[in-house]
Amino acid sequence: MYNSLRKRLKVEIDQIKESGRYKDERIILSPQKSIIKTKDENVINFCANNYLGLASNDEIIDAAKRALDTHGFGLASVRFICGTQDIHKDLENKISNFLETEDTILYAAAFDANGGLFEPLFDHNDAIVSDSLNHASIIDGIRLCKAARFRYKNNDMKDLEQKLIESSNYRNRVIVTDGVFSMDGTIAKLDKICELAKKYNSLVFVDDCHATGFVGKNGKGSQEENNVIGKIDIITGTLGKALGGGSGGFTSGKKEIIDILRQKSRPYLFSNTLAPAIVGASLKAIDLIENNKSIISKLNENTTYFRNQIKELGFDIKGDNHPIVPVMIYDDKIASEMSDYLLKNGIYVVGFSYPVVPKGLARIRVQISSSHNKKQIDKAVSLFKKAGQKFGVIN
Repeated sequence: MYNSLRKRLKVEIDQIKESGRYKDERIILSPQKSIIKTKDENVINFCANNYLGLASNDEIIDAAKRALDTHGFGLASVRFICGTQDIHKDLENKISNFLETEDTILYAAAFDANGGLFEPLFDHNDAIVSDSLNHASIIDGIRLCKAARFRYKNNDMKDLEQKLIESSNYRNRVIVTDGVFSMDGTIAKLDKICELAKKYNSLVFVDDCHATGFVGKNGKGSQEENNVIGKIDIITGTLGKALGGGSGGFTSGKKEIIDILRQKSRPYLFSNTLAPAIVGASLKAIDLIENNKSIISKLNENTTYFRNQIKELGFDIKGDNHPIVPVMIYDDKIASEMSDYLLKNGIYVVGFSYPVVPKGLARIRVQISSSHNKKQIDKAVSLFKKAGQKFGVIN
């Protein structure tokens, strides 16, 4: 029976390779840093979510080791049976205090946080009004829920208002958006979203995975950037990007919402809780962010510098001065070939093409870190110029 499936899959894989959309996983042989070791050479890494350079921070590594010594390797169980330790509650409280919310619940991954959110809270009596460019995990979470679905154009407040009017007969409505749209580096208009939510008596949900820890003056995310702290009902986020880069996610928000999730959210009820080492490291990561704002300001400086330099070369870029810098290539195959060229010359980046981004909008998504120095950024800019000219993207 497998021969039939195998033949079909092989044809599909060959077609993906031919289109330039095949995603090859490159192997790195070192910790996640601004410079990483591959099988061929050391390269400067410009495609990690390691925004604050904490993935290999010595203090975070030491905190993880201490948690191993004091709390063991794993819990071998889900939370409500025997998978909760004191440090898990400490981390939930710390996240709540950091984000200025009422309560927080931890998940094994941020994908699980979104996957387990909507079904316990909303049913056919309710409506979800979702941004068209929301992350795949949000889309999958909504699919598991029986609520009515309305989709508005990306960051388009006029269209959002229209969808709120159309959904006015439902019991509860929730506006659902990424805080930062990860393919474009665009920040959601949460101030305007909150105004519309108040006008139409709706809840607001924000996925802040690409904002928590580094967006906003104090790293409190897109809610701080938009001056709406305390107005967001539900926030999901990750421990696997700026907050140390390990794994794990969370949902934070109103107390009763979090309490219902503890009772009914399937990824929480049926998955092991986070390993103690991750919890210990995440506690330290938040400490470092709260006590040293210079890592955020350094990231902002690096981001502004790279964006300005790459614009001057003539590249089209997207985003709102976020460290995600999509350098637009538009052609899938050229994006792949150009990223390979850059890697061979010491700059580790990855081309993004359909179906990760819409057809015709292929790009190389550069991600800036506070751990990058000016010399590294200058090298990247210089090689982007050579590559852009070589492949006919710029003059």
